[in-house]
Amino acid sequence: NLMDNAAKWSPENGTVRVRLTPLSEVVAEFTVADSGPGIPKEDRDKVFERFYRSIQSRSMPGSGLGLAIVKSVIVRHGGTITADESDDGGALMRVTLPGSPHSGKGDDSDSAQEPS
Repeated sequence: NLMDNAAKWSPENGTVRVRLTPLSEVVAEFTVADSGPGIPKEDRDKVFERFYRSIQSRSMPGSGLGLAIVKSVIVRHGGTITADESDDGGALMRVTLPGSPHSGKGDDSDSAQEPS
C-alpha cells in the first residue's frame, strides 16, 4: 500500500525511493518516499485514521482505509509508522519494525530438518 500510494501520487517523471536501514541489531527502518505533492503537516497524523481523506485526495480513488490498515498491521508487529516530507517535497512514510539479531549462520534451511 505504501509503495502503491507513492506511485499513485508521484508525477509521471517522479521518483519513488524505497529503503531498508538497520537502526540497531534488532530494529529496522523501512521508508517509502515519493515526488508527489506531499502531505500537509496538519494532515500527517490524521492520514492513519480510518476513512480520513484530506481535501487534496478527495478527487482521487480510494476509501481512506489503506493507511489505517497499514498502521494496524505495523502496530500489531510492534512497530511504528509516521508521515513526513521527502527530500523533494513529496510524502515520506517512515516505518520502524523490531526483529531479531542475525545469527550469522546463513539461512535457516537446516532448522527445517527433523532430528535423527
